[in-house]
Amino acid sequence: MPPLYLAPDNLPRCRWCSATPDYLAYHDHEWGYPVADDVRLFEKLCLEGFQSGLSWLTILRKRENFRRAFDGFDFRIVATYTDADVARLLADAGIVRHRGKIAATINNAQRALELIDEAGSLAAFFWRYEPQMDPGPQVVSQSPESLALSKALKKRGWKFVGPTTMYALMQAMGLVNDHAAECVIRARVAAARQGFTSPATRAG
Repeated sequence: MPPLYLAPDNLPRCRWCSATPDYLAYHDHEWGYPVADDVRLFEKLCLEGFQSGLSWLTILRKRENFRRAFDGFDFRIVATYTDADVARLLADAGIVRHRGKIAATINNAQRALELIDEAGSLAAFFWRYEPQMDPGPQVVSQSPESLALSKALKKRGWKFVGPTTMYALMQAMGLVNDHAAECVIRARVAAARQGFTSPATRAG
């Protein structure tokens, strides 16, 4: 299948975003732009976990519900959730009501606090795993770096952080530019990455 399609503005985009306007907006304005905000990184990691076995479109369309249910994915708050919060979330029809994924989100919030104590920020830790070699757009679903990040997080007790999930995080949060070579957004993302200082570098 060709990697591109012509969007309504007659400019080429990655084919995956052709399915729905929701995907197109996400592709054009979020996917691949570098992110150094800890809450956004934590949110994406959690939502990737909730996506397991589902489509990203399902999660994307429920994202605002997830944000409301999980206090904006402020991990400092989520880390304090109790059994009462788990019951509340399991009763919330606006999100994916999966006990294991809800428990993993709370666990990961607690692990996030520990990781910040260790590394200074989630961003500083995650960006240590920015790939130095570009395998080429949309040719792999995991990488040595995503495998290493997965292992590092699992060692620290994180859940739902497999290497494919971590590569999806890298794609979305700008650690790699995985837009198709002729996608009009690829150059915009490349420019954003060029002007971005890695938090890992800033952390020394």
